[in-house]
Amino acid sequence: MNMSMQLSISKRLFKKELLARCKLHECFGACCTYGVWLDVGEKEKIRKYSEIVHSCMDPNSGSYEDWFEDEIEEDSYTFSGKVIHSIIVNREKPFTRETCVFLRSDHKCALQVASEKIGEHPWFLKPFYCVLHPLDIDDNDQISLDETNILITEEKSCLRSSKEPQAPLLIFEDEIRYLLGDQVFENAHQQAEKLCEKKS
Repeated sequence: MNMSMQLSISKRLFKKELLARCKLHECFGACCTYGVWLDVGEKEKIRKYSEIVHSCMDPNSGSYEDWFEDEIEEDSYTFSGKVIHSIIVNREKPFTRETCVFLRSDHKCALQVASEKIGEHPWFLKPFYCVLHPLDIDDNDQISLDETNILITEEKSCLRSSKEPQAPLLIFEDEIRYLLGDQVFENAHQQAEKLCEKKS
């Protein structure tokens, strides 16, 4: 069973804060900086659709064999327990940086574009850690989030300041539902509402 299915949700996500998602036209896919770790099973899934993925990538992005590093590492939060890293490439626009090979020049993810092209959920081909970001897994195997001041100032946090307070649980509702299922999300949502009632 996928280890991600055994994760729970930290109460850190229940607390309303002045946070909002970033916007692609402002961040230019900053979360794709430095690439991503993929489960080896996720890599194989991409191989199955490699022709479609390739058609959704920027020109001169190489072939399937060129998209991943060679080294394999252990990771207890993925299905197989083994991960491999995507290749990073140098980009000059909109500024000089190193990004995941799957990031396109329009700042969209080729894996997400390919997923939609084959009629699947947009995250069908996206690695677990891509869907999870900027959420993280704490020492208690709970999906959590870094401290607010760090998130606001971190270049690739995918979060910005907001005038309206909102619980991270709701900001990342789609991601949590996708990774853990509707029932886990609904249970967490009910817990969050009860905590709010006690404080009011």
